[in-house]
Amino acid sequence: MTPETLAIALSLASSTAWGVSDFLGGQQSRRIPVLWVVAVSYPSGFLLIAAVALILGGSLPVEEAAIAAGAGACGAAAIALYYASMAIGPVSIVAPIASMGAIIPVAAGLIRGESPSRVQMAGLALSLVGIGLAVREAEHPHQARVSTRALLLAALGGIGFGLFFLGLDGPASEDALWAAAWARVGGTVAIVLVLLSRPPSRGFGIAALPVLLLIGALDAAANSFFALATSKGLLSLVAVGASLFPVVTVLLARMVLSERLARVQQVGVALALCGVALIAAG
Repeated sequence: MTPETLAIALSLASSTAWGVSDFLGGQQSRRIPVLWVVAVSYPSGFLLIAAVALILGGSLPVEEAAIAAGAGACGAAAIALYYASMAIGPVSIVAPIASMGAIIPVAAGLIRGESPSRVQMAGLALSLVGIGLAVREAEHPHQARVSTRALLLAALGGIGFGLFFLGLDGPASEDALWAAAWARVGGTVAIVLVLLSRPPSRGFGIAALPVLLLIGALDAAANSFFALATSKGLLSLVAVGASLFPVVTVLLARMVLSERLARVQQVGVALALCGVALIAAG
């Protein structure tokens, strides 16, 4: 397996883990305050990544650690905004919108001189078009109105994800696992500061704890996979693979919540997956 193929495989693993954790996070955010969801899941994910990083050894220069922490703060904000959008809007609509943040690292990678092959460029374009089509749901099965607030929260979350992808790229080239660990540190600090300044008006039951811990473990795994992917391949390509998390989230919404995929969404999902195949083949 070539480094580029490995990078794509790792980016797809990250999108799968993110897709499942985001679906679970969105569902929990409909039951308990969003801040509690991230306040429990994010630090627990840090403990998991830190333990693995300590076992395997390695280190990260101070300046790179600071960049990773900043990226992590953007990632934590993105997750909170994304969960909030799923709490008030149809998952099958807001999830693809959030993935459009992939444009940020893709553009940055191309600007700084990354040179994917023509086949990979075609796959990249196809994936972005597919993600865009997935947003265009013609009709919601229950005629639910998608609020402007839900769309705005999803879009802001997408920007946060894009900044996270971009910020983690440099530190990950030094040490992928420690970059992911420092990203969790930055995110955890940001969440704690918000929690102290604006604590939720209500708590949550102990029954929710196992799911919240699972969300944290899946999100931490996704962070690690993505960091490893950026250390093996071009950011402009692995960011697209990682941004396919809405495909997993939308499919889970279809199976668990019976949210119907409009025909244009089905076409979008198919195009996105074909695009990833072209990226890997290139």
